Amino acid sequence: KVNVTGLTKGKGFQGVVKRHGFSGGDDTHGCHAKRIPGSIGQCATPGRVWKNKKMPGQTGNTKRTVKNLEIIQVDVEKNLLVIKGAVPGARNGYIMVRKQIRRGGES
Repeated sequence: KVNVTGLTKGKGFQGVVKRHGFSGGDDTHGCHAKRIPGSIGQCATPGRVWKNKKMPGQTGNTKRTVKNLEIIQVDVEKNLLVIKGAVPGARNGYIMVRKQIRRGGES
């Protein structure tokens, strides 16, 4: 078993519906706010937007590690390593494969 680390596929600047799965507003009944987050704060108190508020921004292109994947085949002649499971990143992207390290208490 191995851990595989790579850069996820970049998706550019995305709104809150795609980035965080917000439901959005009504599609009908005269609503213009279909894909916006709605209110992002309260009133005079606290008079600011909270830290870590889910907002639009860059999606993807982040480092992710998928743990506990299984090596199916190693082909030394063709320099191939076949891994079963979801490997992060786009085609022809670089990944780092490390031996699975189990911590205490795990079986």
